[in-house]
Amino acid sequence: MLSKEIQDALNDQIKNEYFSSYTYLSMAAYCESINMGGFATWMRLQSEEELGHAMRIFDYILNRDGRVVLQSIGKPQTKFKSLKEMFQIVLDHEREVTGMINKLYEQAISESDHATTVELQWFIQEQVEEEKTAQEILDKLKLAGDSGSALLILDTQLSERSSAQ
Repeated sequence: MLSKEIQDALNDQIKNEYFSSYTYLSMAAYCESINMGGFATWMRLQSEEELGHAMRIFDYILNRDGRVVLQSIGKPQTKFKSLKEMFQIVLDHEREVTGMINKLYEQAISESDHATTVELQWFIQEQVEEEKTAQEILDKLKLAGDSGSALLILDTQLSERSSAQ
């Protein structure tokens, strides 16, 4: 059984994962508005992935005989100066989520909640991949600069992302 403190922290993380999903969906809408369908596809799939993270925590709480308490989700940013700025926001956001997961992990360790530490290890590994991917795309955008051709090539590459990634 989960302690009240861990349960509350996990419920907060469900909210954070839903906010992440909402943020990526907002970014997908922005990408569609500037006719960058590949970027939009990547963002939609990222949004779905974040929903999966929320549901993983949701199910974990229930499996530990806890109570899921859903919370309000804030409004995500809707306007961006550029794709480069948007991916800097993605990277910063993923780093923030990493901090949240690390804090949860530390809390689980301090309470000797071994099952939760094991569950959170999956999220820790996932965050390494999330940050790496965001950094790689941002680096490519920096290299592309204002080159329309380079941005179109990157847009095509991002359109090839599948839901398994």
